Amino acid sequence: MTELDTSRNIVVGVAGGIAAYKACHLVRNFKEAGDDVRVVPTENALNFVGAATFEALSGHPVSTTVFDAVDEVQHVNVGQHADAVVIAPATADLIARLATGRADDLLTATVLVATCPVIIAPAMHTEMWLNPATQDNVATLRRRGMTVIEPAHGRLTGADSGPGRLPEPDQIAEIVRTELAGYRVEHRWKGKKVVISAGGTREELDPVRYLGNRSSGRQGFALAEWACQMGADVTIVAGNTAPLPVPSGAKVRSIISTRELERAMREEARDADVVIMAAAVSDFRPAEVAESKMKKGLADDALSTLHLVENPDVLKGLVAARARAELPAECVIVGFAAETGDADKSALEYAQEKFARKGCDVLMANEVGRDKTFGQKSNEGWILGSGVEPQRVEHGSKQVVAAQILAAVNQMLRE
Repeated sequence: MTELDTSRNIVVGVAGGIAAYKACHLVRNFKEAGDDVRVVPTENALNFVGAATFEALSGHPVSTTVFDAVDEVQHVNVGQHADAVVIAPATADLIARLATGRADDLLTATVLVATCPVIIAPAMHTEMWLNPATQDNVATLRRRGMTVIEPAHGRLTGADSGPGRLPEPDQIAEIVRTELAGYRVEHRWKGKKVVISAGGTREELDPVRYLGNRSSGRQGFALAEWACQMGADVTIVAGNTAPLPVPSGAKVRSIISTRELERAMREEARDADVVIMAAAVSDFRPAEVAESKMKKGLADDALSTLHLVENPDVLKGLVAARARAELPAECVIVGFAAETGDADKSALEYAQEKFARKGCDVLMANEVGRDKTFGQKSNEGWILGSGVEPQRVEHGSKQVVAAQILAAVNQMLRE
């Protein structure tokens, strides 16, 4: 199944919280992708964003009550014709009403009618999110098949900070599209620790120059986002990345060089259940590093030619560390192979050879090149595992690819 590529009917529900303004950006995101969007706010939501704003952005009239457009049976039709219902933000009060099956306004009635995916993005103060009543209500909704997104950690209303912040609209939209592509978030990794490397490493030439690559870190961050939504405790070891929102609840440890990456991964993976090496690692580094900026025409003979030495093989080193019991024996190790084909072999054949050499449990292989994979919002390739045929990953968003990779990992954890 591939990335969402056709227009869908999306209902965006909005509850009465300060984060309601972000729903405007979410509506625009869906509209720009070609979706038909209907906004259904609660009465309290209109205290934060007026109906005229939602009507202008969506192109549809806005109503909060079941008593509007009664002749059209609006309280039933809106939910029946939806391909997805997305509620962002969802307050503690709305979550409680949904959990008890209330249908006392247009939004709750729409959810009660809907048979499509329902994705709920909570936003509230930390104490309200962690309150046992809210957590019980969330568990109830998840048990009934709804997706409740993990809230982001960060600045809340006022001076306090913590879990309860609404994720960025683009993050929510990607989760919705991934669900519509057939990959539902299953909150089954609670209590598991996942360590993911992301982005490119840089090797210093002099104080202002470096050797690097075109990696944006998008695939690693997509994997982290999906793992967070599955309930895992996620740490990202991040090299050079594009400006990306931090996945909901993930911790980020920044590194620059391959040797720094190796040290950070060994430290973070000591008690990990899953380790994913998605970073684009520099295989080589300069043998000599200039102490001052090299000037054109003035470089000494030692630096006029670039001499390279091999960097440590971080993935292979993690596999060896597991064999030495420095990592848990049951830890699943996932590698990435960024390959290019040539006259002798295809990218897949080179990846299969790498999989045999590295000794990891799962390998995601993709073909890279100029304007291909690196820096792009989409990906494709093959998932390799021991004793099975390569699983083709069709072209799709990096979030969709992440869902497929973690499904393969989850199968290994179950086995």
